[in-house]
Parts: sequence; structure tokens; C-alpha cells
Amino acid sequence: MTQGPSFFADPGERECPACGATSLRAYFQAPANARRPTLVSYVWCRSCRKFVGTRAKHPEGLVFSDPLAALPLAEQRELERSLVGFLDHLDRLWDDGVLPQTFAA
Repeated sequence: MTQGPSFFADPGERECPACGATSLRAYFQAPANARRPTLVSYVWCRSCRKFVGTRAKHPEGLVFSDPLAALPLAEQRELERSLVGFLDHLDRLWDDGVLPQTFAA
């Protein structure tokens, strides 16, 4: 699901390798409470609901917009309690034009 150009360079929707629909989306966050610089990624297809998530070292110098960062931590955790609900929330942010995120190095 994460083949092709980097979402940092091309953050828009792309073709899903599982179903062929142009509805593969990504969201990234840098948890404030992580012990070391961490980047969490969520990549999912809105059409077939395939999903992959990863945790990796936050690339040095990478900055990006995060519409969920302004939420209180408790509210963020509540959103993340259900993966399906969390991805639905992210889909609404895409539909409202809040996502995709912007990136700079």
C-alpha cells in the first residue's frame, strides 16, 4: 500500500494497489509523549478499507501540518480508541479539505 512516490512529496490521494480505486490516503503524526522522535503513519483506502500503520524514527527536519495536534490529548486518545472510528474521522477531514497534510523539510 505504500508503494510509489513518498506521501511527503505527493500527499494527495493515489491508486490503491488492492482495489484500484483512487482513494488511498495517508495521515502522519508525531506523538508528543513519545520517548524519542517518532513518526506514526496511517495509510488506508477509503474504498476497500485496507489499512497499514507504522511507527518509525521522525526524520530530522521534517515538519508538517497536523490538524489533530491542537486537540487535547484525552480527545486524541478517544478518537484513536477505535481504528474504524479514527479512520472515519480522518475521512471527514479529507472531505472537508483539512487533509491532506502539508510537509516541509
